[in-house]
Amino acid sequence: MEVVHIVRQYKPSVGGLEDAVQNLCACLAHREGIKVRIVTLDRVFTAPDKKLPQHEVLDGISVTRLSYFGSSRYPIALQVLREIRSASLVHVHAIDFFFDYLALTRLLHRKPLVASTHGGFFHTSFASQLKKIYFLTVTRFSARSYKALCTSSENDAVIFRQIAPTKIVTIENGVNVGKWKNCGSSALQRTMIFIGRWSENKAVPVLIDLIVALKKQSALWSLIIVGIPGGETVTSLKSYAEKLGVAAQVRVHEKPSEAEIAALIGQASYIASASRYEGFGISVIEGLSAGLVPLLSPILPFEKLRNALGLGAVIDEKKLDQSARDIELVHAALEMAGQAVREKCIAFARHYDWAERTDSLVDVYRKALGGSIG
Repeated sequence: MEVVHIVRQYKPSVGGLEDAVQNLCACLAHREGIKVRIVTLDRVFTAPDKKLPQHEVLDGISVTRLSYFGSSRYPIALQVLREIRSASLVHVHAIDFFFDYLALTRLLHRKPLVASTHGGFFHTSFASQLKKIYFLTVTRFSARSYKALCTSSENDAVIFRQIAPTKIVTIENGVNVGKWKNCGSSALQRTMIFIGRWSENKAVPVLIDLIVALKKQSALWSLIIVGIPGGETVTSLKSYAEKLGVAAQVRVHEKPSEAEIAALIGQASYIASASRYEGFGISVIEGLSAGLVPLLSPILPFEKLRNALGLGAVIDEKKLDQSARDIELVHAALEMAGQAVREKCIAFARHYDWAERTDSLVDVYRKALGGSIG
């Protein structure tokens, strides 16, 4: 079985989508009888002037990169059809040009199609009404050509059942739970860390607002922001912290190495996210694997995670003073609980290991090749 994975951004681009595809393909490549290839674009959206090699082998997996035109929101690469000729099945990651174009040309390429939603395209409020119309028309039409839509969270499943109820298979993203396992501070600290892209939906400035509220409870609270620029930059985040008078409590690190991230995690006891939209939230699970306690916004994927874990606190950007009081209460409880809470977080993260998720996807592939599912 040759499975070609189509994804708009891949290494050296860094992000949740890229991480999910890398880990899935690494697991699939070790399965007997499965050959894996990745097809992606030849430029990273944050560095559009630098062309990447057309062909490369990364982590033992063949990567082919295509030139494209159009915007980063909908990059067009018509030559993708050439790259799937030998495929037994095509797995499209995210809902974008590739999702629509491979559906439109299905009678030409005649390949079984499977897609993973990865949050769809509702991460930000940009053109929200137009997105809804597009989703209910073009995306609905494209979905007809897919054997299965693998929704990356129950949140995605609720959305995509509107347009393709018979094709939905919910398979939450796996996580590389070994990467930062047990890296969190061994001694309880009033320090939280955010890891991820600084895009609009992540609402990173809200975490700085939270530090202002937490200072009323204790001057010892601090925030470490780790990741890559999106709507925010190092300059904008530092300037905002300085404006609010908490520059000494907020540290910002752009594109640190994995070893550097591990060292920063070692200074924290909490993984924090004020995100307004998430398809899943990989970095939160990675934080749990490090032994960090979650402080999360009240969105559906995070509510589900926090309820299952039975730990943590809510970051409500409309009620930050109350959130700060709740977090301080959680901290006091952790001082009493000792290492048991840390071990519970690490054990919980193990349920998200990629091996189990890969088994589920291989089952989807086999059913798709056999003509079943929606």
